[in-house]
Amino acid sequence: MLSVRAIILAVLLAASSAVRADDAFLRDVKPKLDALCLDCHGGKRTKSGVDLAPFTNAPSLYRDPKLWESVARQIEERQMPPDDKPQPTPEERLRLVESLRHLLDDPDPASVPRDPGATVARRLNRTEYNFTIRDLLGVDSRPADRFPADGGGGGGFDNNADTLFVPPILLERYLQAAESVLAEAKPERLSIARPVWHRRDRAVAGENLAWFAARAYRRPLEAGEVGRLLGLYDAARKGGMPFALALRSAYKAVLVSPNFLFRVEREQPGGKPWRISDHELASRLSYFIWSSMPDEELLVLATAGTLSDPGVLEAQVRRMLRDPKASALAGQFTAQWLGTKTLSITSSPDRSKFPRYTDTLRDAMMAEPVEFFGALLRDDASLLKLLDADFTYANAELAALYGITNVTSTNLVRVPLPDRRRGGILGMAAVLTQTSYPLRTSPVLRGKWILEEVLGTPPPPPPPLVKTLSPDDKTKDGLTFRQRLEEHRKDPNCAGCHSRMDPLGFALENFDAIGGWRTESGGAPVDASGVLVNGEKVEGPVALKNALLARRALFLRHLTEKMLAYALGRGLEHHDIPAVRRIVEQSAAQDHRTAALVLEVVQSYPFQWRRGENPPKDVAATP
Repeated sequence: MLSVRAIILAVLLAASSAVRADDAFLRDVKPKLDALCLDCHGGKRTKSGVDLAPFTNAPSLYRDPKLWESVARQIEERQMPPDDKPQPTPEERLRLVESLRHLLDDPDPASVPRDPGATVARRLNRTEYNFTIRDLLGVDSRPADRFPADGGGGGGFDNNADTLFVPPILLERYLQAAESVLAEAKPERLSIARPVWHRRDRAVAGENLAWFAARAYRRPLEAGEVGRLLGLYDAARKGGMPFALALRSAYKAVLVSPNFLFRVEREQPGGKPWRISDHELASRLSYFIWSSMPDEELLVLATAGTLSDPGVLEAQVRRMLRDPKASALAGQFTAQWLGTKTLSITSSPDRSKFPRYTDTLRDAMMAEPVEFFGALLRDDASLLKLLDADFTYANAELAALYGITNVTSTNLVRVPLPDRRRGGILGMAAVLTQTSYPLRTSPVLRGKWILEEVLGTPPPPPPPLVKTLSPDDKTKDGLTFRQRLEEHRKDPNCAGCHSRMDPLGFALENFDAIGGWRTESGGAPVDASGVLVNGEKVEGPVALKNALLARRALFLRHLTEKMLAYALGRGLEHHDIPAVRRIVEQSAAQDHRTAALVLEVVQSYPFQWRRGENPPKDVAATP
């Protein structure tokens, strides 16, 4: 138990931390906000509905951290103050942004209790169900492909607990799937003991059920669970079923049990967060990296209670990343983060204008970013290669689109690139097609995509009733498509966002609507130049990459947020910001290696801890 002196000391330290945070706010933030912002966003005037006047000290920032993240971002990107208002010096702007970010990223615990977030029972999505059945029963038939589609939730991923509903038709499909996969299962995956003359069939059935259910439930069984399953076996035997079929009827109950279909973690009384068990950690780890159940090695370590040891955990993460099953992380994370998973549904380039766009080319486009990220995982390469790399993955058809002529394989292979125009996600055909219209490119869509998915600084929604541009890029009324877009930007309601989006998209104009390289558009030479909001001029994809690499901190932070959201199966909240900051810092110390990001996510507070439904009201337990 803590002594009275220790309790008093802890209270004094927390109080002094809060005082220091307030001092920093009053010294470095509030005077500049009063001078630069309150004329338009304070008290009587609240342009865009933003009122900063009520925020008078550091704790008040945490009432609306998303608003203050937006304030910091707009000041950093020189969107605020507007050009016609007094401006801070570059040094003052930098100091203000850094002060705000520090206060938001590292809140004092007296104001914001440490919170790992709530975890609800989450059903397996379709990919996880297929892979779990594969590893449990040795079945590759992908039964969940016949289930209703999973929706995307917080963070943009289909493993989000809040959107994984259980409609009535899904219950019916679970029953059908259980029947079919048990009929297809490999015999050695269904039993470890067979009836013999000196052992009763029921004893053998109990041994098999205990072994099978513990693997399927991904944890040790609780008292009474084997007995209930044996009751189903007994009833089937009394009905005249032979041993194998009676056992299979109990296995079917296992496969439709919530303990199999859901990832269930135990609850604890009280309002304090707690560290998850080693078996729960094994499941979190395996579904993060493999989208499947823990293997035997993970379960053995969990049972021994050693999986959570830092050295053991790191060794297991590195082992799992070397396993071919880690391709699930590349496939599920990358395609959903980039938005290319649904390319075949959401994009339909006009095949009369782009005859090279075939179903096979589209499939190769969709596979390229997945194979590329998979290579980064296998090689433990720098995450910055996502922005600029000297290789990609292509087959003969995709390579031909890229102007590479020495590739003959029908499967995707690693291909060196001759220059910097193409390498990285910005030059991948799936991304470029996803951000185009059927008849033309869209600098607006491409710029918006970069802001959202690369930098994590999304623009606000467009105002209602905005006039749209024509669906093609032909010259009209003597104006090229770019000139018409620039006319569109003169609308004051549109200029603010378009000044951020359009220059980014213009830099990619040498790529046509399916990602091929071009030097002419609409009968005129391609103009791939633009001026960013900070005054920097960019022309073409190489200059754009350089500009983004100069803003690598935004990219790496956003990528970390996406990876953590995917790992947790939920959208991030303001209480996750300190964890994101620590992951970024620790990854930076390891040169932003891909495995380092995965490992730091696994070692993070929200990944290894959880709480009940209600957030903590006092300072949380510290791991």
